[in-house]
Amino acid sequence: MALVVQKYGGTSVGSTERIRQVAQRVAKTVAEGHQVVVVVSAMGKSTDDLVALAAAITDNPSTRELDMLLSTGEQVSISLLTMALQALGQPARSMTGAQVGIVTEAHHTRARILSINPERLRAALDQGEVVVVAGFQGMSSGNAADFEITTLGRGGSDTSAVALAAALGAHHCEICTDVPGILTTDPRLVPEASQMAEVTCDEMLELASLGASVLHPRAVEIARNYGIPLVVRSSWTDQPGTWVRSRPAGPRSLEGMEIARPVDGIELDLNQAKIALLQVPDRPGVAASLFGAIAEQSLPVDLIIQSIYEGNANDIAFTVQRENLGEAEATAIALYEQLSQEQRSHQEQRAHQEQPGSPAQPSVVTDARIAKVSIAGAGMIGRPGVAAQMFQSLSDAGVNIQMISTSEVKVSCLVDVDQSDRAITALCKTFDIHSSNLAPAEPADSLVTPPPVRGVALDRAQAQLAIRHVPDRPGMAARIFTLLAQHQISVDMIIQSQRCRQINGIATRDIAFTTAQADALRAQAALAELLSQMGCAELEVNSQVAKVSVVGAGMVQVAGVAARMFQALADRQINIQMIATSEIKISCLVADDQAVAALRAVHAAFDLAGDRAIEVPA
Repeated sequence: MALVVQKYGGTSVGSTERIRQVAQRVAKTVAEGHQVVVVVSAMGKSTDDLVALAAAITDNPSTRELDMLLSTGEQVSISLLTMALQALGQPARSMTGAQVGIVTEAHHTRARILSINPERLRAALDQGEVVVVAGFQGMSSGNAADFEITTLGRGGSDTSAVALAAALGAHHCEICTDVPGILTTDPRLVPEASQMAEVTCDEMLELASLGASVLHPRAVEIARNYGIPLVVRSSWTDQPGTWVRSRPAGPRSLEGMEIARPVDGIELDLNQAKIALLQVPDRPGVAASLFGAIAEQSLPVDLIIQSIYEGNANDIAFTVQRENLGEAEATAIALYEQLSQEQRSHQEQRAHQEQPGSPAQPSVVTDARIAKVSIAGAGMIGRPGVAAQMFQSLSDAGVNIQMISTSEVKVSCLVDVDQSDRAITALCKTFDIHSSNLAPAEPADSLVTPPPVRGVALDRAQAQLAIRHVPDRPGMAARIFTLLAQHQISVDMIIQSQRCRQINGIATRDIAFTTAQADALRAQAALAELLSQMGCAELEVNSQVAKVSVVGAGMVQVAGVAARMFQALADRQINIQMIATSEIKISCLVADDQAVAALRAVHAAFDLAGDRAIEVPA
């Protein structure tokens, strides 16, 4: 007998007829010999209706009363589903989040789970009952007289279900929804999107954070931390759906479930060498040419960074294993010579036309005395300030950052190899990590040879901010991103330019990053005084951008993934404005008016199309 947690969303319980169908499905699972806990959302759009009722009363409802109101939606669902199960002869009992022991922070409308005491729930299961639990809600910690109903925010029912699965040590957690599984991309934009059979938790964290809304990142984070297998499948069929796999987790306390340390690993890679092409033309095809040539040599590339453009040129930097530096450098020099020839021809043409202002010649810079230090952890998601903590820690240790690359679950910095021991010691102390890893963790056992690209995502809700002429010394990045964290502004891509300019005798670099569009103007206002104190030039904001990303745990083992993506964009004459990578993700910033074309081009480039179009619910 296995213990299974099933979660049904609002569409799945959107009418009494659908509730009866869910009851039949649950009863069938019990008849197969399983204990079942069911977590349900509010019926259909009833949560929206409750929000509208509050808005009709006041423009500024208290968050406490809003939680009290919104929590009633799930209580309607659990009562009706329990009645439907009982009508089928299946013993069942409904419980609220508080009744099953979900204890949260005292933050109304956005609480995180602190702990779960599942004793009452276990007792009901042992009596042969199905327990139907209200998702999205819990109770705040404190004295008995101070208990408050809280809600978990967006995706709260997913979070409730996976948290209960972790607390009960469930065999797996089923997320039953109105789609057949997790798709390779958004089928509303790419009708050829296909269903994945399985995906790792790390891949799903990236995809979910990039807008794949079928699973909320908080739910995936808990599954990853506690080693709970997830399966996303249709509420209406017996199709296998998509499995979200994680490595088996060791014993982990249920205390501090969602507020445990955001970083659970420190990684050091001493086998790194950096190559930078400076002042390359800012036009489609340059990155594709470079990394296409690198791929032809079967040379694996780790970090890739393309900084913000200045005039009509920008920089591209990447890292390879130290033993491959010679071959990679020769390839970069060959491209450099080609670009230089083009530039000379361009200058001659401009001189003939008597048009001044030609850009500078490209150049190649290499450095074999570098190391990559990284912090990793699913707890970084949605927590502004983790990257800033890393930068501050390195600054306090006197370690200067040469390159930065970020993802949802990892932040990596290139530092001088002679400073690597200092960097690791400082980071372990800052994040209370007592041992560090020398290499990234292996994928789950069931995914020994994952494909290089699992899915493609598009995020059109980002804005690009560029800070010109930041002094090139330890602590500058820390000051910038600590201030943003203090204003609760989350940062996504972070790029530090490779070119170092002398401004009034001070070495400077440019730093660019992306935030949610809704936070861009707040970020600009928050940074204005600090940047003036630091002597930086203006802060530029561009909201007409979109981020296209490919995600796949297998790309680290396959040469040419980046080249394939860049070539797909170049073939459509789509210019890349920024590039940032991690071991399992490559992200490119492009103009927003080319976003959908970019998504379709990249999806097609990796042959992710299915045999038939996926039906998308209205």
